[in-house]
Amino acid sequence: MSATPEPIRPYGVRISWDDLPRPVRDWVAGELGEVGEVHPQQGGFSPGTADRVRGSRGSAFVKAVGESLNAHTPDLVAREIAVLQQLPAYAGAPVLLSSFDERIAGERWVALMVEDIPGRHPRVPWQDHEVEAALDSLARLAAEPLPETVDLPALEEDMAGDVSLWPEIVADPPEGLDPWVVAHLDRLVELGAAAVPLLRGDRLVHTDIRSDNLLVTGAGAVRVVDWPWACRGGAWVDSLMLLFNVRVHGGPDVAAYAPRLADLGASEEDVDVLLSALLGYFVHAARLPAPPGLPTVRAFQRAQAVAAADWLRERWGDSA
Repeated sequence: MSATPEPIRPYGVRISWDDLPRPVRDWVAGELGEVGEVHPQQGGFSPGTADRVRGSRGSAFVKAVGESLNAHTPDLVAREIAVLQQLPAYAGAPVLLSSFDERIAGERWVALMVEDIPGRHPRVPWQDHEVEAALDSLARLAAEPLPETVDLPALEEDMAGDVSLWPEIVADPPEGLDPWVVAHLDRLVELGAAAVPLLRGDRLVHTDIRSDNLLVTGAGAVRVVDWPWACRGGAWVDSLMLLFNVRVHGGPDVAAYAPRLADLGASEEDVDVLLSALLGYFVHAARLPAPPGLPTVRAFQRAQAVAAADWLRERWGDSA
């Protein structure tokens, strides 16, 4: 079993349904009929709403956010709308039912409405059968090239800045940097510098695989939700991110799933390279001030930095 030392809070602070401007709630009612039930959903760091909504004519999952909560989040929801409009059926993504993008009293509000998928997030600490089911779903995403008609960013371009942060850390080390990281800094920098080319590929990549972005259905299958960061990239990236999430929250020994990564084309060195790059990202991000409306995200990034360092330490057989 593996876990970070402190409890993990992989979610932020959201406004409630009643906090939404009247035009947003009227839009929902226009699509679903008179709203009878609203069930807030936890997970993710957006300061906006995330609700299962039941109306007189149907049910849906609704996300909505205004730019006063966080200036960048409306763009992120708009990006997810654009992604959902073109994803191939094999992605198993929620069906986009409607969207909203308007200025209300001078403030931009963006919302999306998708099918309400019956299910729950995987249990954490992770359980083996749910890890296997999630890996099965991700293998299906990677099973065939993404059609050229789907207009998504190239992963190696979209994440280039995020996986290239070791030079900034070397130039200005954060206080309290893990002594193990300091002792292995040269190796981490060298490996991290090789990350960008490994991200290239022609497969659909979600890029943000975490337990709160997955739903386990009644049949035990796993559906992937929350798609704003979708890209065209390497077949094994999402599966590695899933196993990293197991390390973050605790669960089965991820070494048992190494053949899954190998089947998708990842070598042991490839895994070390991307983990090193991710460690650099989380070390750098965790020291930054919290973005407006996202007060918990830095603590989660610090926990992920601990998990990445611990996994690399274990992989390298180095307890120093």
